[in-house]
Amino acid sequence: MGVNGIQIRRFVPSDESGVSAMILPIQREEFGIPITAEDQPDLKAIPAFYQTGTGNFWVAVQDDQIIGSIGLRDIGAGQAALRKMFVAAPFRGREFSVATRLLERLIEESTRKGVSEVFLGTTDKFHAAHRFYEKHGFREITKEDLPASFPLIAVDSKFYVLGLKE
Repeated sequence: MGVNGIQIRRFVPSDESGVSAMILPIQREEFGIPITAEDQPDLKAIPAFYQTGTGNFWVAVQDDQIIGSIGLRDIGAGQAALRKMFVAAPFRGREFSVATRLLERLIEESTRKGVSEVFLGTTDKFHAAHRFYEKHGFREITKEDLPASFPLIAVDSKFYVLGLKE
């Protein structure tokens, strides 16, 4: 078991409904983003979309409930896209460090698998997320700086990159 009874582990297919049940209310109710599960086909195909090549998908779990997620999509050329980083509101902040632990797992495995750069896109609304990424070494870039293989999402308007060291 992990800190505060929270475990970070690899996604398994039986986690699918729990991941959607955590992510959709954050997007729609908390941040007012008009997005549905149908708009995010990756949520119904996590193994095929994320768990291939250097990619993976991890969940934070407490008492069999999914309270956080982070995905890494292999986009080729030693590059990857960070996607679906969400933490349920009651588990945000330093007390639990769920977001930090999810990101650390992603960076650790990415480095081990030879990924050199991790890119991400986010919306203007996620101010706390911007500060979090910047604090963890991501630097803001323009949309034009993204690799052609980066999977763009319509709602994304702010982009970051993290260079990984061997």
